[in-house]
Amino acid sequence: MFGFLNINKPKGMTSHDVVAMLRRALKIKQIGHTGTLDPMATGVLPVAIGKASRLIEYLQENKGYIADVQFGKVSDTFDTEGAVKDYSNKKAAKEQIKEALNNFRGKIEQIPPAHSAVHYKGKRLYELARQGIIPDDIPKRTVFVTKLELVEFDEESQSAKLEIHCSKGTYIRSIINDLGLTIGTGAVMSGLVRTKSGLFELENAISPDCITDKAEAEKYLINPVEVLSYKCYELTEIEYKKIQHGQSIATDDFEDNEYVCLTFNNELCAISQKQENSNILVTKKVFIS
Repeated sequence: MFGFLNINKPKGMTSHDVVAMLRRALKIKQIGHTGTLDPMATGVLPVAIGKASRLIEYLQENKGYIADVQFGKVSDTFDTEGAVKDYSNKKAAKEQIKEALNNFRGKIEQIPPAHSAVHYKGKRLYELARQGIIPDDIPKRTVFVTKLELVEFDEESQSAKLEIHCSKGTYIRSIINDLGLTIGTGAVMSGLVRTKSGLFELENAISPDCITDKAEAEKYLINPVEVLSYKCYELTEIEYKKIQHGQSIATDDFEDNEYVCLTFNNELCAISQKQENSNILVTKKVFIS
């Protein structure tokens, strides 16, 4: 099997749980997901099957989310899974929230949450946090938020929904925590749905329970060509044999340094890159033998 499954991760399961479940059902070890979702989160979890796991680095990295927010609280994990406590009696106001959101659009710097899988001096931050160690020099990371909108706000319950489109590695709960501190009320993330990951979208995602065996998986398996954002070049039989034997091919169809999907009968054979100042497509990864 060679392709992707667009899984709708249920609440309470880790991303690794989903992978383990699919490995058992399909009896395939070479399965991997493209980006961790916390157990409390639901939504799009692209899963690579077989040799498609070698394509993960080539997938688009933009993400989309709908996040639930509760104002007036703070948490050591920045969400309701941690130790939640009251922060302020101050009430958040709709216009105040909308104004504060301007601080978190575009290119921003984040400090990852202490309870996260980010590596710090050889250990995961959450491993240190469980030992009561919270480093005060966690490196900041630059992320990009292309959309951040308040889509719902209930003044009485002090709850809200945010729609967020962002780059890979953005911590939504960090944005929410920082938003709460900015307006002076505190805020925690109370729910999260990933609505898109690259070209994978929630409306097309399936429950992992649908995948009971290889025959069922084949019904939902997505051709890698459909989720890679590169142009395709259909090989001739002669060119196909060249790729099989580790040779390069030549074409003037693409820009310098552009990545290209090499296909034969619409099946992905290789990922290549156009050599600079040349018509040669240099093969990066081959999926045929």
